[in-house]
Amino acid sequence: MPLIKSSTDLRNRYNEVSSVCHETREAVFITKNGRGDLAVMSIDVFEDLVGRKDLYQLLAAGQASIQAGKKRSLSEAMGSIRQDMADGTL
Repeated sequence: MPLIKSSTDLRNRYNEVSSVCHETREAVFITKNGRGDLAVMSIDVFEDLVGRKDLYQLLAAGQASIQAGKKRSLSEAMGSIRQDMADGTL
């Protein structure tokens, strides 16, 4: 169950909210005037989240390429990678 705190709690108990974010590796939801306003999380969790989003975008692009018929054999792909490494472009 998500932890919900008010903006006043965030202001008055920042260290406590920060500790919870780091210890649980979960976001804390902040309300303002009784309504959801922010989600606060540790920088490590944020970086993991952004990394996952980037990976999902790359996977989706790869799937779209496959569906568009843009594919090649493993030996062709490996040859291209080896050539890029030799050229210093990878």
